[in-house]
Amino acid sequence: MKNTIFTGSAIAIITPMNADGSINYDVLGEMIDSQIENGTDAIVICGTTGEASTMTDDEHLECIRFAVEHTAKRVPVIAGTGSNDTAYAVKLSKEAEEVGADALLVVTPYYNKATQRGLIAHFTAIADAVNIPLVLYNIPGRTGMNMEIATVKELAKHKNICAVKEASGNISYAAKLIAECGDMIDVYSGNDDMIVPLMSLGAKGVISVLSHVIPKETHDMVQYCLDNNFAEATKLQIKYLDLINNLFIEVNPIPVKEAVNMMGVNAGSCRLPLCDMTDEHKAVLRASLEKHGLIK
Repeated sequence: MKNTIFTGSAIAIITPMNADGSINYDVLGEMIDSQIENGTDAIVICGTTGEASTMTDDEHLECIRFAVEHTAKRVPVIAGTGSNDTAYAVKLSKEAEEVGADALLVVTPYYNKATQRGLIAHFTAIADAVNIPLVLYNIPGRTGMNMEIATVKELAKHKNICAVKEASGNISYAAKLIAECGDMIDVYSGNDDMIVPLMSLGAKGVISVLSHVIPKETHDMVQYCLDNNFAEATKLQIKYLDLINNLFIEVNPIPVKEAVNMMGVNAGSCRLPLCDMTDEHKAVLRASLEKHGLIK
């Protein structure tokens, strides 16, 4: 097995915005500090939840640089550098390495998709271009394509491809992935509602949205699993299931940004085409936060 990037709970952190739509680095720094203080084991910057797809090149790289410098080696920083253009993903990945990212999160190509042979060529080109670990990101609900287990197995032979963020939501697929590739590559849950199921099969942790609102409890859930105390982990998974579901009541990261705002953190709005939540959904989300004592 290659060196593990992190074990435990990572946050796929939002990108706070000012009223004019620019990035609010002061709040981002405060959020990073709060996460680390509450046990979060890694920071994932510029992922799906971070709205990387609406960032300019300069913003994307500056966010990564800021996260690296502000985190200051307290926990690993994993930079989202995926693209549906292999050449651009290579360029961005090299730049992320240069500014100090500890690892990269690289999503499967979206829109134009690829064959499985194309996926192998795509990820291999990125991994060949850098000297830090890659986390493959499988999220067919976003990209319209799924990595076959044989593809992951082939990619796991590369020295720099060390992990998979598995967000298909398919427990059967995840079980087969861990069974066939788990001795070659680490697996992280990409779904908060499947933390305990995937970790019971051997996953090393979660890349979480839930951690924005309950970082300590998310970390504790994962730690219980790592300690083989699945009874206590299951209690937390079930206790917060309504909150997890309501953080995805609309397209991520719309609800989690709203939740953070409700909790008093000035996260701002999402960038278009993501718009504000409906009043109906806001009421549902607020009720969940109130139920768990996160707001009054």
